[in-house]
Amino acid sequence: MNEGAILRMQRIFREDGRTVIVAADHGAIAGPLKGIESPRELARLCTEGGADAILAHRGFVRAGLEAWKRQLGLVLRASGGFTTLGGRFEEELIAGAEDAVRWAADAVAITIKFGHAREGEFIKNAAGLISACEPCSLPVMIEAMAFEKGEFSTRADALAIAVRAAEEIGAAFIKAAMPQSIDDFVQIACGTHVPIVLLGGERTDSLPALFESIARAMDLGASGVAMGRNIWGQDNPREILEAVVGLVHGGWDIQKVIAHCEHTH
Repeated sequence: MNEGAILRMQRIFREDGRTVIVAADHGAIAGPLKGIESPRELARLCTEGGADAILAHRGFVRAGLEAWKRQLGLVLRASGGFTTLGGRFEEELIAGAEDAVRWAADAVAITIKFGHAREGEFIKNAAGLISACEPCSLPVMIEAMAFEKGEFSTRADALAIAVRAAEEIGAAFIKAAMPQSIDDFVQIACGTHVPIVLLGGERTDSLPALFESIARAMDLGASGVAMGRNIWGQDNPREILEAVVGLVHGGWDIQKVIAHCEHTH
């Protein structure tokens, strides 16, 4: 990784080697969900709540630009190409290295569905994107998803293969799901040598359990989170974001995290 890529990574990951990325790329798939109706308001919330970066498409950046502050990094989504109106949820390349440079992105994101029938095509697209981004000093985040028998898998063995494969392709950092048993995250982390950030998953009504899983994964080697619906999809997004930042960066224990959310709710 050259100097430019290192500087970009430092705008996403703090000196502690950790990051809190707010995933706001859902609108391109599912439209104006509750919490992302206004990119400007969400960008403001992310800045004020202490997020390190936002994962988003170009249109979100344009609409939220007025509230985007210099300390807020951008991970530009480069893959997608389907919607909930009937798409097959199969990734197509919809942005490239030149787009990322034009939009002043700090990193580029692409999803690979390992184990999918189109696995080879997804890998080829990601490898091509990484080759195009390297001369521009652009780190690439691979969202490594594991599929088994046509279904999304959170089995630790499958995730370990997907995450290591993403690293081998050239990912600078990786976004991945939590395994079925969070204690099995050590199996994933030990086989990988680049930062892993945990996706937050679908909106949950059991935030304490989610916080406990994040804390345990951090102890086992995770480098942060990339959360969306469990921040902006909740009724008190500012407080939850502050709590996640405290958990990832501030050394907050679970009791303090939960108390912050409950006290301010």
